[in-house]
Amino acid sequence: MSTIDIAEIRRLSVDERIQLLEKIWSSIAADTEPLPPTPAQMSEIERRIEAFRRDPSRVIPAEDVFARLERDFG
Repeated sequence: MSTIDIAEIRRLSVDERIQLLEKIWSSIAADTEPLPPTPAQMSEIERRIEAFRRDPSRVIPAEDVFARLERDFG
C-alpha cells in the first residue's frame, strides 16, 4: 500500500475532499462482501426475534413502515 500524505489531502477544498471520500467509499462498496453484524447488532437481532416469538401480533408489516416513512418524510 502506498502512503497517503494527509497534509496534501488537507490542502484540497472541502468539496474536493468530499468527492475523494465518495470515490473511496464507492470503491470499498464495489470491492467488498457485506460485513457481518457486530456483536451488538447480533444481540439486537436476537432480542427482536425473541420479542416477535413472544407476541407476533405486535409486528408492523414492512409495507406499512415504508408508507409511513414516505408520508412523514417523503
